[in-house]
Amino acid sequence: MISRLLPSLTLSATLFVVWILLHQSLHPATLLSALLVALVVPILTRSLRPAAVVMRRPHVLVRLALVVLRDMVRSAWLVGKELLFKRNADIHSAFLRVPLDTRDPNALAGLAMIVCLTPGTAWAELSMDRSVLLLHVFELKDEQGMIEMIKTRYERPLMQIFEGAP
Repeated sequence: MISRLLPSLTLSATLFVVWILLHQSLHPATLLSALLVALVVPILTRSLRPAAVVMRRPHVLVRLALVVLRDMVRSAWLVGKELLFKRNADIHSAFLRVPLDTRDPNALAGLAMIVCLTPGTAWAELSMDRSVLLLHVFELKDEQGMIEMIKTRYERPLMQIFEGAP
C-alpha cells in the first residue's frame, strides 16, 4: 500500500523540499501544495522512469567521470577556439550515425547526458530499436574515429557499469 502511494520516496522528498524552496515560504498552503505535488507527481510519472539502477561495476564510474570531465574541458577549449578563429565555411558540422551495442535504458540515459554535456556534440535521435544514435557534431574531421571514441570512451564503460560487460 505504501509503495503505491510513494513509489519513489527519494523523488517525493526532493519534490517536497524543492517546492518549498521555490516558494520560499512555510505557509500552511505552501506545505499542503508541496505535499500534494510530492505525492501525485511520482505516481503520475511512474511509467516514465527507467528500470531500477543496478551498478555492477561502480569503480568504473569514477574512471568514466574523470574521462568525461577531461573531455568536456578539452572540447570546450576546442569549440571555443574554432568559433573564435575559424570562418563558418571552414567548420564541418555533420550528423553522425553511431551503432550502439547497449540497450540498457540507464546506460543510454548516461550516454545522453555525456553527449549533451560535452560541447560540440548533441544527441539528435535514437532509433526505435535503440541500435543507432544520431549525433550532431560541431566539427567532424574523422567519422570513424569519432564513432570509435564514443564507443570505447563512453559506451563500453557504461555497459560495464550497468550491464556488467567485460
